[in-house]
Amino acid sequence: MRNLLTTALAVAALVGMAAAAAAQPAPALTPHEGDFVVRDFHFRSGETLPELRLHYTTFGTPRRDAAGHVVNAVLILHGTGGQGRNFIRPEFSGVLFGPGALLDVSRYYVILPDGIGHGKSSKPSDGLHARFPHYDYDDMVEGQYELVTKGLGVDHLRLVMGTSMGCMHSFVWGETHPGFMDALMPLACLPSQIAGRNRMWRKMVIDGITSDPAWMGGDYRTQPRMGLRIAADMLVIAGSAPLYMQKNEPTRDAADAYLKRVIDADIAGLDANDMLYAVAASRNYDPSANLERITAPVMWLNSADDFINPPELGMAERFARRLPHGRFILIPISDQTRGHGTHTLAAVWQDRLAELLKESAR
Repeated sequence: MRNLLTTALAVAALVGMAAAAAAQPAPALTPHEGDFVVRDFHFRSGETLPELRLHYTTFGTPRRDAAGHVVNAVLILHGTGGQGRNFIRPEFSGVLFGPGALLDVSRYYVILPDGIGHGKSSKPSDGLHARFPHYDYDDMVEGQYELVTKGLGVDHLRLVMGTSMGCMHSFVWGETHPGFMDALMPLACLPSQIAGRNRMWRKMVIDGITSDPAWMGGDYRTQPRMGLRIAADMLVIAGSAPLYMQKNEPTRDAADAYLKRVIDADIAGLDANDMLYAVAASRNYDPSANLERITAPVMWLNSADDFINPPELGMAERFARRLPHGRFILIPISDQTRGHGTHTLAAVWQDRLAELLKESAR
């Protein structure tokens, strides 16, 4: 299973994660996969799709109260280029989903959607290529809402959790559907316009693809490999963790070998249109003006070694003060952290999740 851009963004997190998280192998869980089709889906760009396919993976079963409302649904949202099944790994599901764990799937109904343009949901590489609607984060959240409510019949969420892009989606969820969830746990993002260095490396990815002569306006016959190489190189840097990588690639030759191995693997599984659309979807994200609309308790975590969301900006602390019931926690750099990829190491932050579930219990 390839994690597409999420693999590149958190590439340092993909080597030795299980040992760092002290996680046992993922329990023998039985996931259910399915598709929900939304008819005549309208995008914010004005474009439409006659049929929007939304793929999902679930664990457990929904439980309802006396009034018929679902009380145990947990929505977990993946990062850029990823898919819901990316969370089925020892360092995440192996820590959170098993018997007696915080999100024990014998008690919770866990929903792992593939966002628009990702995984097995409708995406450019299905056939429309550059004619696929230019989706953004608001479209992706609205698709998730359609899936949850109409596709799965869930009218309330116990928790919305998201990593990286999913972190940003969590803030959008809190603003556009306040009251729909009991709690929010955004992991590894900022609730502000993508600007500064964060925008620059994304623009480098976009320009690297579109400036490749093989791009052909998105109607390429073979993948534009030079553009994908530029994109993959930038994503390795964006997802890097200096301390971890220095310790694990301590020589020139080790670093060169690691880079070749990772880049070759990433390029082999990437589609240029899918990558371009996924990165470009953040272009108009900016929930900063409406943070006061978020009524649910928020436990928001970033890691101090995150290249994409560097703590020295001081932005998180300022935004957190505007959340009516929110807390921001900066995870210090340690042997356990993996830069941006710390968002998937549940052992690092599960105590904070336990606090959030306890304080938001009804």
